[in-house]
Amino acid sequence: GLLKKARKIAEKNLNQIIKLCSPKSYIIGIEPSAILSYRDEYPELVSDNYKKIAKQVANQIYTIEEFLLNEQKKENFKIETLNAQAKDIFVHIHCQYKAIANKQTIIDCLKIVPSFRVYEIESCCCGMAGSFGYEKKHYELSMKIGELFLFKAIKQLPKDAIIVANGTSCRQQIYDGTQRKAFHPVEVIYEELFQNF
Repeated sequence: GLLKKARKIAEKNLNQIIKLCSPKSYIIGIEPSAILSYRDEYPELVSDNYKKIAKQVANQIYTIEEFLLNEQKKENFKIETLNAQAKDIFVHIHCQYKAIANKQTIIDCLKIVPSFRVYEIESCCCGMAGSFGYEKKHYELSMKIGELFLFKAIKQLPKDAIIVANGTSCRQQIYDGTQRKAFHPVEVIYEELFQNF
């Protein structure tokens, strides 16, 4: 409901981005709600003076998973994990990502690593909903939403299962509701390539 304040912030953000990036630059981020707001909300939210800039930025902004998957499809890189042990990866996908982007992108990005067997956790919203679940008056409801599907599904996974969630608030909610750590997709890809779990 704070549209005037949101517009002001959006326009300030766009000013910062166009100072740093040319129209040919890739703009890449890891947090779905932050990145997707540039694509979905900013072009409609900003004043007429910023419409062209907002549309330009919307066309050049990507989540890290989208960027990696596109680069892999263009054969700009290939991941080989020789003799790597197969790992089961269980993924909870951020609600806004499901609504605005293509959830299959997260799964396909993880499948870039040949040793990963990737499974989507069938669930609804984790219950956190950005900062909603952090607010004292919403905490109980937030946890009840998480318990509907997500927490139950995670509690049934093996103790050594690798859990992935692309949203920061989702990862926090998973920990608070199950005491299980969830990783960002890029973390598990990095660990597999450079550290090993």
